Amino acid sequence: MSIRQFTPRRRRRGISQRARYALGGSLGLTILLQMSYPLVSGDVLAFITITSVMMGALAMAFHAYLSYGPKYVTRYLIIILLFGYFIELLGLHTGWPFGEYVYDESLGFNLGGVPLVVPFAWAMMAHPVLVAARKVTMKWTFLYGGALMAAWDLFLDPQMVAAGRWTWVVDGAHVPFSPEIPLSNLFGWLLSGCAIIAFLNFVLPFERRKESASLTAVSIWLGWVLFGGLVGNLFFFDRSGLALFASAIYGTLLAPYIFKTTLGES
Repeated sequence: MSIRQFTPRRRRRGISQRARYALGGSLGLTILLQMSYPLVSGDVLAFITITSVMMGALAMAFHAYLSYGPKYVTRYLIIILLFGYFIELLGLHTGWPFGEYVYDESLGFNLGGVPLVVPFAWAMMAHPVLVAARKVTMKWTFLYGGALMAAWDLFLDPQMVAAGRWTWVVDGAHVPFSPEIPLSNLFGWLLSGCAIIAFLNFVLPFERRKESASLTAVSIWLGWVLFGGLVGNLFFFDRSGLALFASAIYGTLLAPYIFKTTLGES
């Protein structure tokens, strides 16, 4: 009988306390800004809208750096900001894949009609969605991620249209409980979401850093989208039908990720 030496697998170390505070602070500020959304109006609301998007993108980029390193975050930001800009430019000037719409000047400086804050909204969501999709499935990452991006937009578009940030031309079927938004927008988000998540999944590294941030920030952010969308539409925006419809779809899609992160490694 022989005795085999056994070397236990090293556990991934967490990030420093300072980095944890910085990540938590940027994410917390983003959520606080969004919590104030129903309580303000006018120029203050426009400022909060833009600032919360920029802070959200910063928080998720910081998480990407702390989790996967500089190569990941550099590639990620270049790809997602370019994709976000050019898919919106295509949609704005051709009506494909989202439908016909126009942006309002209240979203700030624009290039070719696309406000520069818009690509940062893509950056705010694509990283956490990619992380969640990779956690849930290796084979259907693009489909899960694309569906989650489209489900997020069920909350986003009605809120922004009601605030006058952009306006749609609706001459056919519309998104359930959102007559001001064409159904083509939902399909456009699913298509573009699947495309960008598939590409990011292909080019971005999988391996996390030895001193890596956990998935807590991603889980909090994705959970906040559900909670904020449900509570906001139910109690502040008087859209109970949309609140339940969008929450049911987004929550169902998010459930496998929550289940896996609860039982598995975070």
